[in-house]
Amino acid sequence: MPYVHDTLTRLQKSSPAQSEFYQAIEEVLECLRPLFEQTSHYHQHSIIERIVEPERQIMFRISWVDDAGRVRVNKGYRVQFNSALGPTRAAYGFTPALRQAR
Repeated sequence: MPYVHDTLTRLQKSSPAQSEFYQAIEEVLECLRPLFEQTSHYHQHSIIERIVEPERQIMFRISWVDDAGRVRVNKGYRVQFNSALGPTRAAYGFTPALRQAR
């Protein structure tokens, strides 16, 4: 299917050196291929592009002291692909309408 192939090609160009990620994406898309072939809805609304591109990426530093007393620095990552569940419930606590509903 050209839609799946073209999307994977663009993804590999936009974020190179992610072979494990590409393998996982290909496996998932291969399983979903019959669904994508049933209707053009997925292509028209760029569903695959929205699934494979992260919504947000956060990189942070973690400093720690090892057993020898040396300070070490590592990088941490948080990659979020979908916020379909929405913000946390705590964020809604500040909404007056929702406070009244409780």
